[in-house]
Amino acid sequence: MIAYLDTNALLWLSDGSLVGLSPRIDRLLEEANLLFSPMVLLELEFLYEIQRSKRPARDIQRKVEQELSVRLCDLPYSTVASAALEEKWTRDPFDRLIVANAKANGFAWLISADEKMRKHYPRTVW
Repeated sequence: MIAYLDTNALLWLSDGSLVGLSPRIDRLLEEANLLFSPMVLLELEFLYEIQRSKRPARDIQRKVEQELSVRLCDLPYSTVASAALEEKWTRDPFDRLIVANAKANGFAWLISADEKMRKHYPRTVW
């Protein structure tokens, strides 16, 4: 089983704030192969640049990879971009590609608090 973390979920997980939210999320954190989209990495850096995050994206990436076994997804960009063409529910390129990444990888689970993502991608949990 595969589960992706969106930007905020990855940030919260790296801070230890994601545990205990719901039984489904706890189960995914324990049992799934946890991944994040390269778009999450880019969005984390944007958040750092505008001072909405205290740590650079690479620091967060190292922490989650080394301490929590969460991996950066390596699906080909062309595969993800092609899937994103179908995500017409948002103009936000980050959200569009994050959802497309999960879809392109076998309709994987996506952990996100984002209401629009949950509305438009039925395998989103919070």
